[in-house]
Amino acid sequence: MLVSILLLSALMVIYKKYNSRIIFIEIQKQEKALDQYEVTWGQLQLELTTLAEQNRVEQVAREQLKLVMPTREKIIYIKP
Repeated sequence: MLVSILLLSALMVIYKKYNSRIIFIEIQKQEKALDQYEVTWGQLQLELTTLAEQNRVEQVAREQLKLVMPTREKIIYIKP
């Protein structure tokens, strides 16, 4: 009886150790994916900053949309 309890206990220890290793491997995979997402997020933030710069907006307006800056006489200022 004591031997069977000891054997069952040993098997449970082995199972728990195996299970904890599987969970640790999964955690490592998720942390690696999180790191990659953070790198991608940083790249997207940099790209957004570049595309939203005033110079970039003006350049696209002039080149692609063929817009020109109006003369001072044609600008109308509206006070709130």
